Amino acid sequence: MSPEELQKMIEMSGAINMEIFYWWCTAVMILIHAGFLAYEMGASRVKNTLASAVKNILAFAFIVPTFFFFGWWIYLAMPNGFAPDFASGAAGIPWSASMGPNLTDNATGVFWAAFTMFAATTASIMSGAVIERIRISGFILLAILLGSVVWILAASWGWHPTGWLTMKWGFHDTAAAGCVHMIAGWFTLGVVMNLGPRLGKFNADGSANDLPGHSMPMTTIGLMMIIVGFFGFLGGCIIYKTGAQWVTIYNTPATLSAFAFNTLMGFAGGVIGAFVVSRGSPFWMMSGGLAGIISAAPGLELYFPPLAFVIALVGGGLIKPLGDLLEKRFKLDDAVGAFAVHAGAGTWGILALGIFASGYPHIDAPATSFMGQLGGALVMAGLGFGTGYLASLMLKQVGLLRVAPESELLGLDAAELPALPYPESVPATAPSPRAPSAAPAGVPAQAV
Repeated sequence: MSPEELQKMIEMSGAINMEIFYWWCTAVMILIHAGFLAYEMGASRVKNTLASAVKNILAFAFIVPTFFFFGWWIYLAMPNGFAPDFASGAAGIPWSASMGPNLTDNATGVFWAAFTMFAATTASIMSGAVIERIRISGFILLAILLGSVVWILAASWGWHPTGWLTMKWGFHDTAAAGCVHMIAGWFTLGVVMNLGPRLGKFNADGSANDLPGHSMPMTTIGLMMIIVGFFGFLGGCIIYKTGAQWVTIYNTPATLSAFAFNTLMGFAGGVIGAFVVSRGSPFWMMSGGLAGIISAAPGLELYFPPLAFVIALVGGGLIKPLGDLLEKRFKLDDAVGAFAVHAGAGTWGILALGIFASGYPHIDAPATSFMGQLGGALVMAGLGFGTGYLASLMLKQVGLLRVAPESELLGLDAAELPALPYPESVPATAPSPRAPSAAPAGVPAQAV
């Protein structure tokens, strides 16, 4: 074998290994969506269980083609702001040679697939907050906007090698706490403000009622599945290089070893922080694990593990008070605390990197700084909230945002779907279990 043939074989092997790496990152990321599915079904009352599941699956299905037709182009074409760079975006147009079977391109398809999973994650973040009263059609439109336009625009600005937030301000967000979690959380806040609370959530005096879901075990398992899926999500945040040091999207050196240390320390810190502050709530404890990873995410390749643990401990401890503030002070009904977990922990994580990693150098861009991180956080929050609020306001004006009160009282499964989740159990619309006198003849009341 000649040296040229050997070199070609090495290059092909590296390309195939890279493909395999992102292929499995994408596959593991699908567990995030299985987790959100279980999490939100469990957090829904029985009469809304399948509607919560269906809107998650539909959001996933609609985001795949829309991200193909224009989402990927936005990422490639708009790193400098709202004015597109058509030359840079040419590889992302649907009829490009890169956007389909091409034996000389081992990268575009797997990168597109990974980014599509990130896009679907943003919609899943929103979906939990709006359960039990949003129209499926309105939700799908919002999911497409968030998943195939808004988050990827933010990613182009702050999670792209030449994004203007990094090139001008030194913005640094290795594992997308800003452009995924902050954007989705702030977008969700705008939607919740226009959507309004579930019927029965607030009393006439403004006090809030607890509207617990029908299965806390299902919710807890779902949250744990999201954590598993996060290992694929975080793997997709690193740039695979053959025969060279792996790097982040900012071309800073990174290893999966560093990610492993700080992801697990972030999970543990978040769980403990939320457990202590919530006084043992299983829901907030598991949400805290997610918040902890998000808090550490901007600096996974930079932090010494005990520091990642402390940052996550704070992030996990923040979410319950933030969720209470939203509900008790502002009278907003975020059914699963999506804003607190994703916008709250995401914002804290972005700012924490500005505090603890200020001065970290970038190639051809300013070093990280607190002001650069603060500026980036404000851009993410403004973009997410502004688009979410305006889009949901327009849907509200044309009657596409919320179901009718009678449909909400009946339950979205019966009103919008031809199925019930547990047909052999208590009717989905029943306000309470049957009275003993309602037992069929010959069946003991306690067995009903």
